[in-house]
Amino acid sequence: IVDDDHLAEKFGFLQNAIGGIQGPMDSFLILRGIKTLPVRMDRHAENALQIATYLHRHPKVSSLYYPGLQDHPGYEIMKRQMKNGGGMVSFIHAGGSDAARKFVESTEIFLLAESLGGVESLIEIPAHMTHTSTANSPLSVDPALIRLSVGLEASEDLLSDLEAAFQTS
Repeated sequence: IVDDDHLAEKFGFLQNAIGGIQGPMDSFLILRGIKTLPVRMDRHAENALQIATYLHRHPKVSSLYYPGLQDHPGYEIMKRQMKNGGGMVSFIHAGGSDAARKFVESTEIFLLAESLGGVESLIEIPAHMTHTSTANSPLSVDPALIRLSVGLEASEDLLSDLEAAFQTS
């Protein structure tokens, strides 16, 4: 891919040492996925906005973090930098850590996962999962914090799933 023998040798070394290139199938999947990425991201954000609006007025939510809502402190920055608020929504369950855990365990469409960002809706409790190592430090997160990666499913189904989980927590 380069017209420089020295650079080609460096690339070859890195390719062999760390696998610095993708295989043909991975490349094909990326090319295929890029074609529908804008449509998927729009749906991701539309669903997240509906969920954030629902959570904003829910009595079991003590704090909500979603820059796509006008009363979020970062809303104006978001409007300058982004097309929409994105698909990640975080909130603190007013019932505390135990209620948050029960809530997460009760969802059926939102799947428990540490790695967020697929086309399906995913949920996690960062204090017990991705941020466990920060416990008892200045970087720790509220143990009742729930993070959602809102997927492409029908928004009515996602909202029903959340409402049912609130009924159990």
